[in-house]
Amino acid sequence: MRTRTRWILSLATMILLGILSGCGGGGSSSSADGSPLPAKTLSWAAPESYTDNTSLNPLTDLNGFEIYVNESGSFTEADTPNAVVSAVDPATHTLTTSFNLANLAPYLSKGIAYRVSMRAVAVTGLKSDFSPPASFSF
Repeated sequence: MRTRTRWILSLATMILLGILSGCGGGGSSSSADGSPLPAKTLSWAAPESYTDNTSLNPLTDLNGFEIYVNESGSFTEADTPNAVVSAVDPATHTLTTSFNLANLAPYLSKGIAYRVSMRAVAVTGLKSDFSPPASFSF
């Protein structure tokens, strides 16, 4: 059943926690216009169940997270992710729960309002729905 393989992506499961909290200070990445971007952290909680409430172990059942950024906030199946993050940090063997959006600096500029959304990707390749978009700017 297809709905069984899709994850619940709502504010309760894969919410953008601490939505885009800036860490201050300069970054070493340069934006599309050549200026450095400060660190801006996207944080989330991984889903823990499928849509039918069957348990899901994010450490073993997830392959990664796809991060999408654009100005419109409209994301579709045809979009290519701007970044893909492993579900498990290979150095610590813990669940990955954040990403520095300044790493996307070559594609972003200061002063523009962007929207970000995420998808969880299972080890089987199946993908969740898009998370609700959150806004950020540098």
